[in-house]
Amino acid sequence: MTTQPGATAPTPQSSANQRRSIGVFSNYSDAERAVDHLSDTGFPVQRVAIIGSDVQMVEQIIGRLNYGGAALRGAGSGAFAGVLIGWLFGLFNWFTPLLATLTLVLYGLVFGAVLGAIFGLIVHALQGGRRDFASVRVMLPSRYEVVADEQVADEARNVLARMPGGS
Repeated sequence: MTTQPGATAPTPQSSANQRRSIGVFSNYSDAERAVDHLSDTGFPVQRVAIIGSDVQMVEQIIGRLNYGGAALRGAGSGAFAGVLIGWLFGLFNWFTPLLATLTLVLYGLVFGAVLGAIFGLIVHALQGGRRDFASVRVMLPSRYEVVADEQVADEARNVLARMPGGS
């Protein structure tokens, strides 16, 4: 996590009691645009926060998961891990570093893919037909509230009122 000079992390106790709403938006890009406008005008944006409210977990089903798909997903995960481990071990070979690294990465890719595929098949088989689909989960707030510290809230609200295109 990186911080900007002069930025302070909000404390849970003080941020809830000493902040005031300066705008409510139905999507994140509008809330982000409002904060960007504040930043463009020189407003101290480290005193502002975007808060997502009324969060829903949405799980989008992207397809069936059969033995072939489970093996393929496992092989992909295993291959990635194998490449990383092979590359890491290859870094420590001082005699022929490039050749050793490429060889170890290739062995890691193959060995990781095979083990990953086997592991993916075993896990899928042990589930016994439960959860035989692939999905992606996301958290979606229904609204975004931009809040500012009590001392600067009126100024922030005035700056947003002059924002091109409205707030």
